[in-house]
Amino acid sequence: MEETATQAVIHSCDPNANFIQTAFCEGGVVMYFILVVGLLSLAIIFSRFYTLSKTSVNKTNLNENLFAMILRGDIKQAIAYCDSKPAPLTNTLKSGLVQVLNKRPDEEVQVAMDASVLRETPRIEGGVQYLAVFGNIAVLIGLFGTIVGMIGSFGGVAEADAATKAAMLSKGISEALNCTAFGLLVAIIAITSYGYFQVRISRQINDMQESSMSLMNLVTANRDKVKV
Repeated sequence: MEETATQAVIHSCDPNANFIQTAFCEGGVVMYFILVVGLLSLAIIFSRFYTLSKTSVNKTNLNENLFAMILRGDIKQAIAYCDSKPAPLTNTLKSGLVQVLNKRPDEEVQVAMDASVLRETPRIEGGVQYLAVFGNIAVLIGLFGTIVGMIGSFGGVAEADAATKAAMLSKGISEALNCTAFGLLVAIIAITSYGYFQVRISRQINDMQESSMSLMNLVTANRDKVKV
């Protein structure tokens, strides 16, 4: 009878299951909460990869073509060129060029581009900041699962007979370690991706600010060439 009880504790999971299924079985219900956090993190990661790839523009090539049109005084062509390459950078430069075309003062040109940077920044950032939050939450949920597993393990051992103590202790420790490992895995992916996206986002914002200042300087020096 004691041997049967021991086997029931040890073989509570399907012995033919793969590594992931076994980990989830042994990790308990807390593993599914970590999984939800992981799926949300992956959704943000894929979304940001797509958005940042779509909105990326070769700043050097763009500035060379655009500034050549401005030097010729062809502001309408420069605006059309920006329209052909919709992105945060081109939208920012276009907002300034529209003011130039309307013969607005330099201050209004700069204000228009600054306002565009503020509008485009949330579009670039999206939900990246949540990756850092999800990374911390995954660790906390993993630790919670660890504590639950250890409490269940030692609590069960205190009341179990000698034949099942070792098996129950092993099961509880397995649950604790699986929760810890999965929580840390999700956290590593989320926080690493957060750092990577922060670098790319900062680069795009810097490109907008740098190009808008270069455009402002170029326009100020070549106002007399503007064609209406």
